[in-house]
Amino acid sequence: MIGYVSVGANDLTAAERFYSAVLPRLGYGLEISHEGLSYAIPATGDGPRPPDFYVKPPHDGKAASNGNGSMVAFEVPGQTLVRELHAAALAAGGSTEGSPGFRAAYSAHFYVGYLRDPQGNKIALYSSDPTKPGRPD
Repeated sequence: MIGYVSVGANDLTAAERFYSAVLPRLGYGLEISHEGLSYAIPATGDGPRPPDFYVKPPHDGKAASNGNGSMVAFEVPGQTLVRELHAAALAAGGSTEGSPGFRAAYSAHFYVGYLRDPQGNKIALYSSDPTKPGRPD
């Protein structure tokens, strides 16, 4: 199980604006410290919880850079919310890497929108609820 995910950022103000437009609607709370931004979903019960998500300047003091081929995907409860969050992230300084929609290469119910945060980190917002309408084939 993944415990946490961390991405680098040089501009924490821009990163906070971007991620706070999306993650609180998925249940994440935000803690800001001298180390950066920490988004977490509060623990409920004894079961595992989703990994925390950190946005921080690199520990080595060098400039943050995005990984080529790296992506963090957040599961979203429903296609409508994927569209809403994608639009909110764009309005908060992100850029699109693929508008929300079905992708022929994936399952009939996999609905996804791709983004880049202000630092250039790639983010996916997806829903794959089999009870919702799927891709028309």
